[in-house]
Amino acid sequence: MVRLIKQYLRRCTVPGAHAASPLAPVADAALALARTPSHAPDPPSRPALEIVLTDAPRPVDTAVISNALDRFNIDITGIDDRRPLAVLVRAPGTRRILGGLTGRTSLGLLFIDLFHLPPQLRGSGLGSEILRRAEEEGRARGCRAAVLYTISFQAPGFYERNGWRRMGEVPCLPAGTSRVFMTKEF
Repeated sequence: MVRLIKQYLRRCTVPGAHAASPLAPVADAALALARTPSHAPDPPSRPALEIVLTDAPRPVDTAVISNALDRFNIDITGIDDRRPLAVLVRAPGTRRILGGLTGRTSLGLLFIDLFHLPPQLRGSGLGSEILRRAEEEGRARGCRAAVLYTISFQAPGFYERNGWRRMGEVPCLPAGTSRVFMTKEF
């Protein structure tokens, strides 16, 4: 650092000039700071805690995290608009759920989390209708855009045909596959 400051000062000095450079006081302060060893403050101490890693979190435990983050966001933004959203396809006789879409709206964005239709219901326009209804509900809730991710072997083409655009990809398994992050502005 000291070497860099001295090199900079040499470049700023006008050959043959007798007066001190107008940058001299700044340079002196920078050199003094560069020569002073820095001592970062010690990190704050924390109480003894147990960190638990699980692949089966209890809903009550994840609710603590979700609710705390919601509260934090509300405190910062003053906006309390997080709501779940689902567009479901039911069999008329049994009312059994056959497929659909789940997501949420929050802070002006529609998040699509899961979207699935069984093969026999694909290709008829039903998927586009489900997506359109979710987008309409997002707009009705004040959302300006929507985001989702899909996998390269799932449905990026479907979303593109419905006006979505890719905003990034991250390679994942199996080899040659990627997560495709997409968005659509309303």
